[in-house]
Amino acid sequence: MKILTISDVESKYFWDFYDKTKFEDIDLIISCGDLKAEYLTFLETMTSLPLLYVHGNHDNRYEEKAPEGCVCIEDRIYEYKGVRFLGLGGSMRYKDGKYQYTEKEMEKRYNKLKLKLKLGGGVDVLVTHSPAAGHGDADDLPHHGFKVFEKIMDDFEPKYFLHGHVHMNYGPAVQRESRYKNTTIINAYEKYVFEY
Repeated sequence: MKILTISDVESKYFWDFYDKTKFEDIDLIISCGDLKAEYLTFLETMTSLPLLYVHGNHDNRYEEKAPEGCVCIEDRIYEYKGVRFLGLGGSMRYKDGKYQYTEKEMEKRYNKLKLKLKLGGGVDVLVTHSPAAGHGDADDLPHHGFKVFEKIMDDFEPKYFLHGHVHMNYGPAVQRESRYKNTTIINAYEKYVFEY
């Protein structure tokens, strides 16, 4: 299965210069947050591909107008073609905001799903907005990652962990792909295609 993962900035390659042939070999689109609802709706409508998403810390506007035709996988396990996706969007709380959490709050979200994960066979792809602490995050509070995401990788060893939030243009230390034990971590900033 070929997956297009997107996050943080609307890609002109798709939106301004749309061409359906760019999506011919794509099976699924996953948004890791902080993208306009209109952009997600556009991609889902024009490609007719399933589009799964979690919220970024700037996605308060989804309350007024959510992406149409797309599937929010926030706080749930979603299965597509036998692959199990777990969605935990949002960022570290650095000011008031609907999709901002303390470490304890994010851990509580995970704990609510833990039994379901154990009974259902775990998770294949972890989808978040923020990275895991120590795995592609930054030192400043807004871009600091969650420790619990590493715990999820320890507990269930998902094949992939997709996140956004830390933009590729933040500096040369930002990596597109890295590994933690048996999990490939992908920073979905703007657009990235990988094969599951």
